[in-house]
Amino acid sequence: MIRRVGVVGCGLMGSGIAEVVARAGYDVVVRELSAELLERGLGRIDASMRRAVERGKLDEAARDAARARIRGTTALEDLAGVDLVIEAVIERMDEKKAVLGALDRIVAPGVVLASNTSSLSITEMAAATRRPDRVVGLHFFNPVPVMPLVEIVRGLATAEEVVAAMREFAGRLGKTVVVARDTPGFIVNRLLIPYLLDAIRVLELGVASREDIDTAITLGLGHPMGPLTLLDFVGLDTTYYIAEAMFQEFKDSRYAPPPLLKQMVLAGWWGRKSGRGFYEYG
Repeated sequence: MIRRVGVVGCGLMGSGIAEVVARAGYDVVVRELSAELLERGLGRIDASMRRAVERGKLDEAARDAARARIRGTTALEDLAGVDLVIEAVIERMDEKKAVLGALDRIVAPGVVLASNTSSLSITEMAAATRRPDRVVGLHFFNPVPVMPLVEIVRGLATAEEVVAAMREFAGRLGKTVVVARDTPGFIVNRLLIPYLLDAIRVLELGVASREDIDTAITLGLGHPMGPLTLLDFVGLDTTYYIAEAMFQEFKDSRYAPPPLLKQMVLAGWWGRKSGRGFYEYG
C-alpha cells in the first residue's frame, strides 16, 4: 500500500506533483539539489495552495494539513522509506538514468520507480535499474494541480500490476488516466510537438506575426491559447529537449527543432520561467 511518496525535483513539475500528492492525503518527501532550489520549490507550493484557497478550491484547514505532510530534503537517501518514487528532474536521459539508478540502490526492492518524463524511453531508464518490471512512466501536465490528465507509460518490462497500481494511485489524486506504450512522445506530445514546431516555422518564415499566429489559432480553432503562448508556458527548453529526443528516435523532419527554437534556448529565452520567450514577462 502506498502511504509515503518521494518526489525527486521541486521545479515547476515536481512542486506541482508534491502538492497534489499531499492534498490527496499522502506523506511526501521532496528532494532538490540545493537548499536554495528547495526553498524556491516549497515557496512555489505555498503560493499555489494560497491561490487555491483564494479561489475557493481548497479550505485553509485542508491547505495546512497538506502542507504539513510535505517535507523537503537535499539528500536522496532521505527517500529510503518511501513506498513510491516519482522523478521529475530535467528532461535528459543521462540525468534520469543517474537518478533512477541511485534510487534503485536506496529504496526497498518492491518500490515502484515512476518517471514524469514527457517523451523519453521508460525501457531505457528501466535498464539502469535492477527492477525494470517496477519502472513506469507517470506523466503529469503543467500546472499539475489544475490539469486533469496523467499518461501512464508501460515500458517493455513494466509489470501489469504496476500499471494497475499507478492507475489506482492517479485516480486517488483525482486524475483521469490514459495508458500508452513506450514510444517517444507517448500520446499527447506525439501529436502536440509537430504542431508547436510548425508554429515556430511559420514565424521564422515571416508568414505572420506572433500575435496573429496566436490569435488565428485561438479564434479560428477554438484553442484556449495560441501555440507561441503555449510554448512559453511549457518552456522552450523543455520543448527543445522533447523535440530533439523524438527526432533522434524517428529521424523525421517533423520533429526536428527549428533553428529559432535552438537559438532562443541557447540565449536563455525559455518562456515564462525565465521572463522571456516569444513574449516578455514581468
